[in-house]
Amino acid sequence: MSLETVIGLEVHAELKSKTKIFCSCSTEFGKDPNYNTCPICLGLPGTLPVLNEKVIALAIKSGTAFNCKINKLNKMDRKNYFYPDLPKAYQTSQFDSPLCSGGYVEIDINGVTKKIRLNRIHIEEDAGKLVHVDEDNVSLIDYNRVGVPLIEMVSEPDLRSPDEAVIYFKTIKAILQHADISDCRMQEGSLRCDANISIREAGTDVLNTKVEMKNIGSFKELQKALEKEEKRQRELYTYGEEYKIKQETRRWDNGKGKTVSMRSKEDAHDYRYFPEPDLVPIIINEEQIKEIESSLPEMPKAKKARFIESYGIPEKEVEIIIDNKMLSDLFEETIKLGAKAKSVTNWLLGDFLRLLKEDLDDTEIKITSKSLYELITLIEEGKISNTVGREVFEEMFTTGVSALDVVKSKGLTQISDTSEVEQIISQVLDANPQSVADFADGKAQAAGFLMGQIMKASKGKVNPKVAKQLLDDQLKSRCN
Repeated sequence: MSLETVIGLEVHAELKSKTKIFCSCSTEFGKDPNYNTCPICLGLPGTLPVLNEKVIALAIKSGTAFNCKINKLNKMDRKNYFYPDLPKAYQTSQFDSPLCSGGYVEIDINGVTKKIRLNRIHIEEDAGKLVHVDEDNVSLIDYNRVGVPLIEMVSEPDLRSPDEAVIYFKTIKAILQHADISDCRMQEGSLRCDANISIREAGTDVLNTKVEMKNIGSFKELQKALEKEEKRQRELYTYGEEYKIKQETRRWDNGKGKTVSMRSKEDAHDYRYFPEPDLVPIIINEEQIKEIESSLPEMPKAKKARFIESYGIPEKEVEIIIDNKMLSDLFEETIKLGAKAKSVTNWLLGDFLRLLKEDLDDTEIKITSKSLYELITLIEEGKISNTVGREVFEEMFTTGVSALDVVKSKGLTQISDTSEVEQIISQVLDANPQSVADFADGKAQAAGFLMGQIMKASKGKVNPKVAKQLLDDQLKSRCN
């Protein structure tokens, strides 16, 4: 029996709003536990929510970016469940009247474009954060995140492999960033997903019992969790034990390298949805939709095509650059200052990515377009060598100091004075008579070794073009 994997994702993205969805508390990350709270987001008796207009605008923007139908009349609902992370014992979300319906996301799979359908995009409030202290056998609760505005993007079960799911998740992240809808800082929890996975016989349309993988916050975790769960379910089908697959919620245990059952999966009726009585229906007019549509910036797909055509960069390199908005902005701003696209690409995809120790979205980019342009210009004008350039770049990356200031403070200006270069070459040749003899015997590689010694002796400061020419002259003179 040939089996097929069926996957759907529910992506939760924190919206770029300074305040929460129903109150004026700040959404700033990193505050002391329970600092960003008030009676409204804590659900205290006698309080009333007020819907944040900015949240509606960003949700409409997301619906436009993902080709959805914007519903002009929709409402908020109560999703009832008791859990310590929601002090009200219900989550304010949307059920049967979401803000955005339908839509799709186009992903590239090995050069082929595949359209993944969306079921809906709706708005809701986030829940709090539980911190489990195992050694004390207690759990602590931080309510700062309660009421932070989210969109939830629910896909149709159109994904057929963990690889496709990761590409889909990455594509959504890029679109949300470029459209300035969410900062997508996954380390801060502002972009995460739940993954639903099931197995069926290939060629059929039936949807078998699905398992939900809850609260996944990185691409690597999504890949590993889906691969392990896919393997588990396929093995059960292979041995005729598919009846053991239950509709449940599982979590990915990275330490154990496997998925672990958490609880049975609820259906919609278990949540006892009903309209939120404290909020009026949401009415959106056509002018509002058109205004937001016109404000939508260039999307990653269009930017990719433009970068390839305008800058002549290979598609694979462009994909890495536009995968992150900060990186693509730095790339284009540096080119606008006069740098060559190829040089900028080499620095960003070479040393820049090498120096990253964590996800780019969670790293403060200290290098500016002006400083990167300065560095490239210094190298092209022969004032510093490529070797020194890498040292300067690393200092720029770490401290944010400009290229010119690094070169001046460390005395890294390239040595181009012929008399000074000749003196260094003479010292190197005197110290390596065997290499000079090898060159005289026709071993051309000896010149390469000597050139390396010259760069070492000058600490990379000597102008390589000047040094090569003078080295050739001195070698010919000594060998005649």
